[in-house]
Amino acid sequence: MSRELVEEEAARDQAARLRTLVMQDQALQAGLDAHALQPDFTAALVDLARAQGADLAIEHFARPPRPDPLGLSRFETPVWGAPPQVQPGWLPSQIAVTQAGLAIDWLRFGDRRLTQPFYEEAMQQARFRPFNQQFRFQTPLAGLPDWAAALPSIPPAGFIFHMSRCGSTLAAQMLARSAANIVVSEAAPIDGVARIARTDPAFAGQAGEGLMRAMISVFGQPRDPDARRLFVKLDSWHAMMLPLFRRAFPTTRWVFLYRDPVEVMVSQTRGLGSQMAPHFIPPSFYGLEQPSGIIDADYCGRVLASICEAALDAYAQGGGLLVNYRELPEALFTKILPHFGVTLAPEEREVIAGAARFDAKAPATDFRSDSADKQAEASASVKAACAGSLAEAYGRLEALRRAGEARAGD
Repeated sequence: MSRELVEEEAARDQAARLRTLVMQDQALQAGLDAHALQPDFTAALVDLARAQGADLAIEHFARPPRPDPLGLSRFETPVWGAPPQVQPGWLPSQIAVTQAGLAIDWLRFGDRRLTQPFYEEAMQQARFRPFNQQFRFQTPLAGLPDWAAALPSIPPAGFIFHMSRCGSTLAAQMLARSAANIVVSEAAPIDGVARIARTDPAFAGQAGEGLMRAMISVFGQPRDPDARRLFVKLDSWHAMMLPLFRRAFPTTRWVFLYRDPVEVMVSQTRGLGSQMAPHFIPPSFYGLEQPSGIIDADYCGRVLASICEAALDAYAQGGGLLVNYRELPEALFTKILPHFGVTLAPEEREVIAGAARFDAKAPATDFRSDSADKQAEASASVKAACAGSLAEAYGRLEALRRAGEARAGD
């Protein structure tokens, strides 16, 4: 073997030992992850190597972030295998299919709060931190319950289900304003577990419920010293799996947000959500037939009706609260948080209320109601699609909501 190859192999061994050292030491992880810029991170890593007696150069560690607008880096093989021990401060980024079976990819978030409208945005930011470029790892999905059991966790205070395009992001963003709240918004790993529990016989029944409890538990790590509550906002199609969440968390309250179907449908015609894409959510998932040709307004209306009907079925089993979009944002304080058993101090309420001034999906923009615009924009096909089963489901939601308010007022 040539001298160059011997030196390169020795450098790889030294780098592997250094990675093992870092993955066993939370303080080292925090110190390295404090460097958001690649040059600073690389210099700190090289300094650490030299302090350990390893003569490593920058090129052994430099992995400069590269543009990834499509998020394709999530499909890369992690740099580092499973760590020797459970890692606090790390959150799941996705469930991956590997030759050894289903696995979880992890990213280090440290004590950084989840304040973005969607978990996907938080993952993209975390993925391009220099530390995560160097120290990503995987663990077997089946081992998640043991992993979660070894971590401190806050149990969920409430689940937010929704019809889609009806204020759920506003509610989540308001809750995320308070440092006391951990808010997980439409996290792909939770969706992955829900789908696996629905389709994989190995995770049917109690195994799937346990896996869901474990996944939500790792998101409930109190990574911020002020955190004391966990709220989970689900994707719209998760209303179809409400029984799974209820079995996994039988005492956790939930809310279903909905909106005038015409306004939701107009929003979908402006930009279809993933719940409407048959290649992403098969029509059979909703109990529907495959649409012929393009995804038309009629199919979208039937999807929304199925989601609302699933919420109605779950509401009859208890634990739920129905909230119309037009009741927001005040309903967060008058209905949703009381339903979740949460009482706010005046100063925390003021902080949370401040988020209602901004567009939930574009927090740098002031909020402007678009209900009147959407009603005016609705085409004949949209109005026709809102009739029938969707109108009937919406009417039942409204009747039950009003009945609940009447009982509460007695």
